[in-house]
Amino acid sequence: MAEGKSRPNIVLVLADDLETGTLPNFPNITQHLVRKGASFDRFFVTNSWCCPSRSSILRSQYVHSHGVLTNTAPEGGFDRFHTLDLERSTIGTWMQQAGYRTGLMGKYLNHYPGGTADEAFMPPGWDEWDVPVRALYEEYGYRLNENGALFDYGWTEQDYLSDVLARKAADFIAGSKEKPFFLYLAPIGPHNPDNPAVRHAEAFPGAMAPRTPSFNQEDVSAEPLWLRERPPISQAGIDEIDEHYRARMRAMLGVDDLVGSVVTALQQTGQLDNTYIFFTSDNGFHLGTHRLRQGKTTPFEEAIRVPLVVRGPGIKANSTISELGSTVDLATTFAELGGATAPSFAEGRSLVPLLKGTPPAEWRRNVLVEFNRPANKASAAQTPVPGYRALRTDQYAYVRYETGETQLYDLHEDPYELQNLAASADPALLADLEERLTAMAACSGGTCRQADMRQ
Repeated sequence: MAEGKSRPNIVLVLADDLETGTLPNFPNITQHLVRKGASFDRFFVTNSWCCPSRSSILRSQYVHSHGVLTNTAPEGGFDRFHTLDLERSTIGTWMQQAGYRTGLMGKYLNHYPGGTADEAFMPPGWDEWDVPVRALYEEYGYRLNENGALFDYGWTEQDYLSDVLARKAADFIAGSKEKPFFLYLAPIGPHNPDNPAVRHAEAFPGAMAPRTPSFNQEDVSAEPLWLRERPPISQAGIDEIDEHYRARMRAMLGVDDLVGSVVTALQQTGQLDNTYIFFTSDNGFHLGTHRLRQGKTTPFEEAIRVPLVVRGPGIKANSTISELGSTVDLATTFAELGGATAPSFAEGRSLVPLLKGTPPAEWRRNVLVEFNRPANKASAAQTPVPGYRALRTDQYAYVRYETGETQLYDLHEDPYELQNLAASADPALLADLEERLTAMAACSGGTCRQADMRQ
């Protein structure tokens, strides 16, 4: 393993609820990341909900393995992660043990510090810890745990959370002179209530949510009950969606400025050429697609496919990577880049060969997405999205719900998933996909890298 600063720095910027297709709206991300790096066009989350997804990023495990099933206790949230003692081994501890200076700034896990830790609690693995413990989604008027000390921020422009994180990130970068660093930056944008910085409050006038073929889907007769029950969206509802879209884009401008600040800090300290910057999201988001005014948790592409852009040494500028990737791959990728040792429970694949333009002859054929419906979160107004297991292959999206309902889409012919073929498909195809899904949902550790190759 190389010593000291000869090893690369690694920065992860993790947006909250950012869908694919929006990055051209953000100048810093476009200029410094997209044009200078590689963009994955088929990158998926392990779960289309924040806390299970973030747990997979921290641990390189699918949801059935790490056991953080939802956003809230007792099945999920920070309390579940903490009670299961998952913090003892995360990407933070792996990189720290490999000699990296580590920092986590922004959102950690939903409902941190919960009922099992106090507000000053810091998990192992992090040399720098700047994480909100109250009112984080507001981006103003929050309380920040800064290395175990608690500080309250107000409602002035300088208190805006994305800007505070940008300043702290710049200080962290400037202070990392003796060791390589791993910085996990988790701003809040564009999560609801998508509050923008004052300077961005009037941005994107007249912008509208994309009118893709799946927007306000016309025919849902072949879909599961939870979708069939949803009526078409009214014009008033569409107007609300457009306003929500504008608010989300305004909130994302703060994240874009944060990315610009990170690049500037790296340039000023002479470290940019030896730093990998990863930009992605914990899940996607619906804005009118498939009759969903807003939200996530579904197995549709809008919720499970997220952007991933990476720049750094050896990565071809303005390039596209089409192999199937998953958020379960991030920690194993960071470990390989930094010379850290991922534990045997890690289930992801290192993306380094793809990033360096030397893809292996054989690569993953199956991506697993899992969703668990919280027991205490039923909806009286309409049938909620039931729990499910979903398989994404090169050509197909196959979903098995806990209700017994299924969905099948041929993404080569139907990329917007408008024609559920489950009732008419070749039984041999359905049996094959079911077998592959079952193998993925039962995998553990290294066997996941065998199951994801099944065909």
